[in-house]
Amino acid sequence: MIDLRSDTVTKPTDAMRDAMARADVGDDVYGDDPTVQALEARTAEILGKEAAVYMPTGTMTNQVALRTHTEAGDEILVESGAHIFVNEGGAPAGLSGILVRPIQGEHGIFTAEQLEQSLRVLHPFNPSTIPAPTKLICLENTHNSGGGTVWPLASIREIAALARTHRIPLHLDGARLWHASAASGVPEADYAKEFDTVSVCFSKGLGAPIGSVLAGASEPIARARRFKQMFGGGFRQAGVVAAAALYALENHRADLSNDHKRAATLATGLSTLPGVELDATRVETNIIRFRLNDRSSFDLVERCHAKGVHMLPAGRHAARAVVHRDIDDEAIQTTLSVVKHVLATENKENRV
Repeated sequence: MIDLRSDTVTKPTDAMRDAMARADVGDDVYGDDPTVQALEARTAEILGKEAAVYMPTGTMTNQVALRTHTEAGDEILVESGAHIFVNEGGAPAGLSGILVRPIQGEHGIFTAEQLEQSLRVLHPFNPSTIPAPTKLICLENTHNSGGGTVWPLASIREIAALARTHRIPLHLDGARLWHASAASGVPEADYAKEFDTVSVCFSKGLGAPIGSVLAGASEPIARARRFKQMFGGGFRQAGVVAAAALYALENHRADLSNDHKRAATLATGLSTLPGVELDATRVETNIIRFRLNDRSSFDLVERCHAKGVHMLPAGRHAARAVVHRDIDDEAIQTTLSVVKHVLATENKENRV
């Protein structure tokens, strides 16, 4: 099976498994695991932050960040397709009791002007206690539902300047920040510099089996450790999995450009197929999202799956394919052949 559902489906390499087997471990709840400590320190160094805390998932690092910056009843601003908003099970409301207000961006990116229009400016005649106070602004880089788009550094800086003017902290969902850096050439620390907290993932793109880190200044990360424990993220001998993440961090980032090249090849091929709507020039990293003009995406992915290619529907008329380190050039060509065959096969019952 050629599995293009996500870049989370990768299997650990032999070298990664060896690192896991040899990991020096301790009890992370007590702060005794040396491999976890090494991973946290190295990630903080790469991101240019004072401290970092290792957690099981990217959803947890994001949600701990939200809880760290807010109190129940507060409001956060995000792009309308943000993972924090649409793909984390309603956690902002369920775990922190906060309101998420979306900003409609383009391919996952909104402008400083849009942000400024979204910030409430109250007249003295209006009681300040009525609206939920905006306590956090969140960006996502790369933006998953936007198609793996990379936030321009200049745009981030404009938004950060506006946020500082209004004294509102910034959080970055950087689950695929490694991809943004590989595609743009901008170091991860330059992207992270403008944010109070940054979440990065090791199981998306880098190929580790588990784990994400939340990084920032020492004070908010110390507070975040409390909520990591509260949300059930307390590890014991976590060095076994932290070793895999550390290995991926040091050895797999340089490979990400290969994913981007293969994604570009797949996108270009898909864009030439009748019935597919896709601007291949907009595919910047490893995520490809395409629309179908007259066919159900449910039908497409099910029939492709039957022929050995596994993709996800992204709505009734759209699909998603994600290239990762376990996908080679042959798999890309096979995928194109399968999709072409399925699209060419008449199936009137599934036309829309």
